[in-house]
Amino acid sequence: MYIFDDLVKRRNDPVRVGLIGAGKFGSMFLSQVPTTEGLCVHGIADLDPERAKAACRTVGWSEELIAQTKFYPGTQALIDAGGVEVLVEATGNPIAGIAHAKMAIASKTHIVMVNVEADVLAGGILAQEAREAGIVYSMAYGDQPALTIEMVEWARSNGFKVVAAGKGTKYLPEYHYSTPDTIWDHYGLTPEQAAEAGMNSQMFNSFLDGTKSALEMAAISNGTGLKAPDDGLSFPPAGMDDLAHVLRPKSVGGQLDEAGMVEVVTSIERDSRPVYRDLRWGVYVVIEAPNDYAAACFKQYGMNTDSTGRYSAMYKPFHLIGLELNTSILSAALLGKPTGSTQSFNADVVATAKRDLKAGEMLDGEGGFTVYGKLMPAKRSLDLGGLPIGLAHRVKLVNDVAKDQPVRWADVEIDMTSQAVQVRKQMEDAAR
Repeated sequence: MYIFDDLVKRRNDPVRVGLIGAGKFGSMFLSQVPTTEGLCVHGIADLDPERAKAACRTVGWSEELIAQTKFYPGTQALIDAGGVEVLVEATGNPIAGIAHAKMAIASKTHIVMVNVEADVLAGGILAQEAREAGIVYSMAYGDQPALTIEMVEWARSNGFKVVAAGKGTKYLPEYHYSTPDTIWDHYGLTPEQAAEAGMNSQMFNSFLDGTKSALEMAAISNGTGLKAPDDGLSFPPAGMDDLAHVLRPKSVGGQLDEAGMVEVVTSIERDSRPVYRDLRWGVYVVIEAPNDYAAACFKQYGMNTDSTGRYSAMYKPFHLIGLELNTSILSAALLGKPTGSTQSFNADVVATAKRDLKAGEMLDGEGGFTVYGKLMPAKRSLDLGGLPIGLAHRVKLVNDVAKDQPVRWADVEIDMTSQAVQVRKQMEDAAR
């Protein structure tokens, strides 16, 4: 609380941030820097420094501010230059994300992991190592996992049982099979319009095909202990007014297998009709009144409840992504606390075939042509030997895999000496 007061006190010694990756999320953060007193970008690491400079110009940076900022082609150079208090990992590449987190830990620099792909792949190990190093390893405020975890913390701190938590999206079952070639039809854009706007087709497709939803729910599960559904997300249609009715246990008329789960609601019915007052851009938590008195208070103070009056929901109908990232940065630098962090290996996201795949084919990761990510409990993933979606990049199949079936470690030819694979195996071994 009152973090802004602490920030103002740093006006003569601003919080120094190092940004890794000047894509959409990074650009949104950069847009807020000129108006945030007490914070500065010490340096930016990007594979294309000139592109990073162009991003700064696009979001309104002056040429003077650009000239004051150092740009690096690699993260290690940014770290070695010294002076950075908080690193922001915003590449979206899970393999690179693990490497960058390791660099931050080695240099005892706080790290904010925008990269949920890397966090779900190996966050259990990375967060533990960060705590041992005495630094903050944090999820990114503005992204839906951190916002949802904040709501879960609010509920638990006030004595409410958390029945469900998650976010909204736009989903139909056939979206799982969307590819970068079909993505723009769903967004009402032509490929040319998307290219002109600088929109990455594979990245956007990872949102549509359910992979991003699975990753974000895994992050919430791993940060809160809430359970992942045994057979993946159901994506039930539900608007803001229906959350408490739909997301309660089946035993009382809802659609959850049990209380205490993550789930994503869709903004469209299965026949493509729009859901009334949908939560497509927002986050939610469903709570249960612990006693009759609290249930009566729900009614007295206008809470929207289910028919029993015991279940209600709190929600935030939007998230502003990188525009809200300062909260994580300042919490790490000024308070020494994360805005959500991986606590356990509770849930996983396994690469799943979008079509019948043949031995010899190359997998192409999140949002690609070959696989989508399916959420499941970590125990189930370990039992079946599932290949995490974060490692399904440029690896060759050695076995056929049928449509909608999980890809297993045994189905691929993979470099077991790579850092990302070794860190992931370390986390798996610790969980067995």
